[in-house]
Amino acid sequence: MATTKHALVALVSDKPGVLNRIASLFRRRGFNIESIAVGHSEVTGISRVTIVVDGTTTQVEQVRKQLEKVVDVIKVSDVTGNSTITRELALIKVKATTANRSEIIQVVDIFRANIVDVSSDSVMIEVTGDDEKVNSLYKLLRSFGIKEIARTGTIAMTRGSLTSSITEERKPKSQVKSKKTVQ
Repeated sequence: MATTKHALVALVSDKPGVLNRIASLFRRRGFNIESIAVGHSEVTGISRVTIVVDGTTTQVEQVRKQLEKVVDVIKVSDVTGNSTITRELALIKVKATTANRSEIIQVVDIFRANIVDVSSDSVMIEVTGDDEKVNSLYKLLRSFGIKEIARTGTIAMTRGSLTSSITEERKPKSQVKSKKTVQ
């Protein structure tokens, strides 16, 4: 069975140690996390984690089910097959001279990226888009000489009325009180 990239979106409680427990689960299962991005969601106290992994659909589904059992994980969805928008941000510092600066600017304009810093020997470019766009720009800029690159990792959201919103979901496991019976 062929492996493909899968984007998992997890809604988790915004507490210390949650990200470590998630990453440890992938490590124990022998998965390499290609990208992980975490940020606040539309609900206070809940964070959204987007994880990109390479694996078979069966393997990723098993990991998704195990992730849902982790304390403070509220919901996990594999949004790979859905109609999703994915984006990544990258900052790329490129060697630049007075002779090639205008050529770099032309390449940046073609990709609708932005130059966010200029110095005597380099320019820093900000690009936002899907993985393919970021990689294509990177490949073109390599001929000028890359000094440094920083990438955020992929974030993903389903299009239209499809949602992974917490407002319709269950409470985090840590907020559910156990019932003790007294005899």
